[in-house]
Amino acid sequence: MNKKILIYASIILFLDQISKILVDLYLSINDSFPVIKNFFHITYINNYGAAFGILNNKLWLLIIFTLLAFFIIYRYINTFKINKRNEIAFSFLLGGILGNLIDRLFLGYIRDFLDFNIFGYNFPVFNLGDSFIFLGAILLIIAIYKGEDNANSSKSR
Repeated sequence: MNKKILIYASIILFLDQISKILVDLYLSINDSFPVIKNFFHITYINNYGAAFGILNNKLWLLIIFTLLAFFIIYRYINTFKINKRNEIAFSFLLGGILGNLIDRLFLGYIRDFLDFNIFGYNFPVFNLGDSFIFLGAILLIIAIYKGEDNANSSKSR
């Protein structure tokens, strides 16, 4: 694996875990602190499921899916063209996945705290790891669209 990906993923993991520790230290469960009133709050919740509450209380199934996703992503790193965007994409994915896996393994749930209300829609609460996973996935979709999912390919689709 590319050393840069390992270093960046470690930074992402560190940021994810530090943010969760800080929220855990300063807020109680279900406490909410408005950062931008009616738009962005820090709201501390424990998430026993996956995105949007799916697979709630299915801890071992979620751990298995997480490990499977991690190993699939790890396996495909070397099949993608090496460039800054792809290094960042894989770093975001691996760091975010590991951050949430640590919570599941050691706590039995994920600590979520980023709470947005966008145009009247109260988006499900999430954390930094989730954000990095989402951004990493978007960057990989761009790489695949550009034909960078084959390290030997030099042309775009």
